[in-house]
Parts: sequence; C-alpha cells; structure tokens
Amino acid sequence: MKKSILGALVALSIVATPAFADFPQKDIQGVIQWGAGGSTDTVMRSVTPHAEKELGVDIIMTNRTGGVGAIATKYVYAKKADGYTLLMGAENPQMYKTLGLAKIDYSDFTPINILARGVPIFVANNDAPYNNMKEFTDYAKANPGKVKTGSTGKGGLSSIVLAMLDSQIKLDLIKVPYNGDGPALTALQAGTVDIMPAVLGASIEHIKAGRMKVIGLVDNKVNKLLPNTAPITETFPGLSTYLPWGPFFGVFVKKDTDQAIVDKLASAYSKASHNPEFVALMDKRGFSIMGIGGAEAVKFLESYRSVSSWIVHDAGFSKHSPEEFNIPRP
Repeated sequence: MKKSILGALVALSIVATPAFADFPQKDIQGVIQWGAGGSTDTVMRSVTPHAEKELGVDIIMTNRTGGVGAIATKYVYAKKADGYTLLMGAENPQMYKTLGLAKIDYSDFTPINILARGVPIFVANNDAPYNNMKEFTDYAKANPGKVKTGSTGKGGLSSIVLAMLDSQIKLDLIKVPYNGDGPALTALQAGTVDIMPAVLGASIEHIKAGRMKVIGLVDNKVNKLLPNTAPITETFPGLSTYLPWGPFFGVFVKKDTDQAIVDKLASAYSKASHNPEFVALMDKRGFSIMGIGGAEAVKFLESYRSVSSWIVHDAGFSKHSPEEFNIPRP
C-alpha cells in the first residue's frame, strides 16, 4: 500500500514538473486596478509588451476600477494561484485593512516586480487664482468650502497627500470622487474641479501642453522635470517627516503560486523593467525605476504599509488602528 502511494506521488511529481516548466501554455490575464489613462495604466501598458516577448504569450490587460483598487484586488485573489491572472496595481492595498476596505493586502500576494515609483504633485486648473502652495492654502483658508479637489477615494494618492497637508494646515475642501487620476485630470482641465494631488508621471504631458499648471511638488528636493517648482517643504517644513513619499506600481500573483511560475514571471518583468524603451519613458514621465522582486520587494512593501497605514490613522479617517493587524508604527 505504501509503495502504491509513493508511486502515485512520484508519478504526480513527474507530471507536475513539466507543467510548471512549460508555463505559460496560454495567454495571461492582467488586471489593472485603476482606469485608462492614469499612472498605473500607463506604467502597466508600457512595460508589459516587453514582458510578453520574454514569456512568448499575450498578456490581455483589462481595467477593473472601483473601491480604491479593491475590486481588482479581490477579483485576482478569487482566482486560482496558477500565474494566469496578474494583479497590476499601485500602493493602495497596503492601507485596505486600516481603512476597512478589504481583509486582504499585498501580504496575501507574491510580488513579481515592483516596477517604479512616482512623485506626487499638486496641479490646478489654469484659471485658478493661485500659482504656488502658499497662495493656494491662503486662498482655500479665506474661502472655506469653495475649492473643489479631485479625489480617488480614501486610501488613494490624493487622500494620503491631503492627509499630510492636513497635518500642517486645516483646509475645508470639497472632495469630488473619480475612478482614477486619468478621469480626475480630465475633470480638472474642464474646470469641474479646481486642484488635485496627482502623480507627476500622469500629469507631466498635460503640464507641458499647457492644459493645467503645477502649484506644488510633494517632495523635499527639486525635481529635474519641474526645476521652477519649489518642494512643498519650503512652505511646510513639518512635512519632511513624511517625505520622500510616493506611489509605486507593481505586478503580483496570488500567494501560494508555484515558485517555478513566480520565477518565470519575475524574470520576464525584471528584464522588461530594465528595457531601454521602458526606462526612457519612465524617466521622461518622472517615474523612478525600481525593478525589485523577492525578499527585497517584500521588505519594501512592509515598510510602505507601515508608513501609509499610520498616516491615514493619524489623519483620522481609518476604521481600524494599524495595531490591530500588527502593523508597526514607523
């Protein structure tokens, strides 16, 4: 009997190993957390064609928006851990537990590659009567409830940046929700909203084309793409506690995906993240290439979750304390 069981296990391993070795045997689905035209969408649609060449199959990308990225995250989590469904996301899941948006975060996934990081900025409608952060905050202070800001929901980049600003100055702003920074930036150009925190990479072309103006750089040093824009710490020195901070973009698979499959995907996206065309585009858009995976990516994700979860908790819009999930204060 024992010999029969042993023989069956050996036979299973012989069958299984080639299956993993031959991965992928069909097209792969890539699920993007945010809408078309936004920063996450831009990064994923720029890097993935290079990964496809390495894998030899197509990666069919779809945008599943909603719930600050939670719709896409839950969708991928519900799929088999077989490597055929990739989660293409940004930083938002690292605050889900604290915000009460989901019971899962990136600790329930395996990072394939953390591709790049972005720098937040404040952009405004061209007709707005302010041109820098001091003028904006003075105006908003003098006109409570009059300034409309684009928002991607609690836990989105705009909410985190506004929470940072709120730690320095209390402003009464009207928050208008959108399913991603792409639609929000379109609304800004149309005058539907007045200002919004956004990713430099998603807005730089609009700025260059004169469709909107930049009024603030959420960093502690000057950016080469915006040499005439002062870092926000010059107006609010207290923000140096949080900075540098910015969104990140990564590809993930459900946890417990076979390591051989993870390795193949990781190799493909590692090479793709360092492809000269992708690197040049990211540099042009103001993104910083990371291209990390494995233990290095896990360490980065844990650190990011700690910093961001405590920011939203200290800002007063979390549903749970990070302590409930053993998330240490940074």
